[in-house]
Amino acid sequence: MKLWMRKLFVVLVTIFTFGTVVPQLPVDIDKNVKENSDISDQNDRLLVVNDIEEIENEKESDNSWPSLALSIDSHSDLISSFTAYSMAQAEQQSMMKFGSTIGDVIGDEFKQVILPKIEEAIAQLTERVPEDDLRQLVISENPASGLGEKIFHVYHTDTGKDLIRFHVRRDHPPKEGYWFNFHYHTAEDEFLTHYEMGSIYWDKNTPPHWMSA
Repeated sequence: MKLWMRKLFVVLVTIFTFGTVVPQLPVDIDKNVKENSDISDQNDRLLVVNDIEEIENEKESDNSWPSLALSIDSHSDLISSFTAYSMAQAEQQSMMKFGSTIGDVIGDEFKQVILPKIEEAIAQLTERVPEDDLRQLVISENPASGLGEKIFHVYHTDTGKDLIRFHVRRDHPPKEGYWFNFHYHTAEDEFLTHYEMGSIYWDKNTPPHWMSA
């Protein structure tokens, strides 16, 4: 091909391909662009994860008894629902207080002997509480560790005052080993009376602290 024809061919190709050929970026620039794109994608994913966690937290907070009570109209349904809700929380808080060391030993007996007594006490409480107050009751979520007696309390969200307190005490009668005594107190007599629910035998050896793994 003659020289002038070769030059003309190059010019024509340049004109027809103008804007359609993507220039090759230098290696360093291309690497930076890719890294920035990866960081942006990671940030987007983190935002999505955070949004999901925030939604899940909102769902969990909506599962509190005052939130659930809003959807219950009948007074009898309110009583039975609160009792059922309290029992689920009572078992959870009790197992947390026992810890795995004590829970593995007395857990089954506790569920068979003590939990029904807790249910009875809560059912009696709900019969005495006005409906509007019943909708505002909450189960505490911080059982006492170490040597503390507290399992859980039922209190009013508006006033912050306890209505009933469920406790467990360590008893050590002479030559009888250690027992766990379960009882409760009520606000009606300023928490002075011990209402017994039963005792569970531990062992002759000193039991570990509450919430021990």
